[in-house]
Amino acid sequence: MASKTYRICTLPGDGIGPEIMAQAVKALEAIGRAYDVDFQCEEHLIGGCAIDATAAAGRTPTALPDETLEAARACDAVLLAAVGGPKWDGAAPGQARPEQGLLAIRKQLGLYLNLRPVRVYPALIDASPLRPERLKGVDLVIVRELTGGLYFGAHERKTDVAGAGADGRPGTFCRDTMEYSEYEIERVVRWAFEAARRRPSKRVASVDKANVLETSRLWREVAHRVAAEYPDVEETDVLVDNCSMQLVNNPAQFSVLVTENTFGDILSDEASMLSGSLGMLASASLGDGTALYEPSHGSAPDIAGRGIANPIAQLLSVELMLRYSFKMDDAADALAGAIDDVLADGWRTGDIADASTPADHRLGTDAMGDKVVEAFEARAAR
Repeated sequence: MASKTYRICTLPGDGIGPEIMAQAVKALEAIGRAYDVDFQCEEHLIGGCAIDATAAAGRTPTALPDETLEAARACDAVLLAAVGGPKWDGAAPGQARPEQGLLAIRKQLGLYLNLRPVRVYPALIDASPLRPERLKGVDLVIVRELTGGLYFGAHERKTDVAGAGADGRPGTFCRDTMEYSEYEIERVVRWAFEAARRRPSKRVASVDKANVLETSRLWREVAHRVAAEYPDVEETDVLVDNCSMQLVNNPAQFSVLVTENTFGDILSDEASMLSGSLGMLASASLGDGTALYEPSHGSAPDIAGRGIANPIAQLLSVELMLRYSFKMDDAADALAGAIDDVLADGWRTGDIADASTPADHRLGTDAMGDKVVEAFEARAAR
């Protein structure tokens, strides 16, 4: 009998989700054997597959079934793969969409911040579109507010509105509302300062658009107030447009970036290119309830079912889960080190391969998962 048991709600979702989730479960089995832990994975539906399943059962179509939310609340952690796909892109206003499941589960679990580490692997430095000299020393964390802003504000769409069409004719009018309260900003900014305090450089860049948006002016006021409580941490205000430029021009200047929901969504995807592929970035959604871990990439429906998806971001999501939910830093270090070893030995999936990658070192999803598990077991046996 294992010394510890952890329940994990696994949500494979759509597209390549089931393929990469299988590699995460494979890794958890190896980690459990090495560290005498029983990881009990309970699979549930979210996203487009949940919409289809609830509709087929004669229920109101939903991207987040009640049973999925109940399981997530009852488990020790939630591990998600990806949601969405062109099958559901044509949903009419008011109809269920896959992405609603992701937004809803974050909201219902009280997960108010998203953590996205961005690291440049030496073995993959040539995979990035940036010149190698610009990538030296890049090791940053993006802290994104997760339950406020445009994504959760009021949305309105009206048709046949006088003057809204071309040449003043009746047309369609839309409105999305960005809303933030002081406490929503403060709890995320404070978390960023705590994170910066544990890093060697002790720097926080607070990203906003205070020259235009009232919500950003409040954001900056709160950031300055919190900064006064952390005299050992250097705080800098950065306008989001300048930040997007600096992430390409001089990314090593950043240590901890903290920003609101929409800006964080965009900047974290931009930052993914520093590592060469979205397939290399994981994320953790943290807050008051069960934490949720997921890759930063989408469901990649164009390659779903072909067995060529990169599972490393999903495996790195397991690493974050080990650290933040289970406090298993040694196991997390071993898994991260195993991924380093595999990449250093030249093994690649298609998205991170280049012309110099030998054909016998180009791997599919399952084979890459096997290589990481093999490297992990070698490290755990030392």
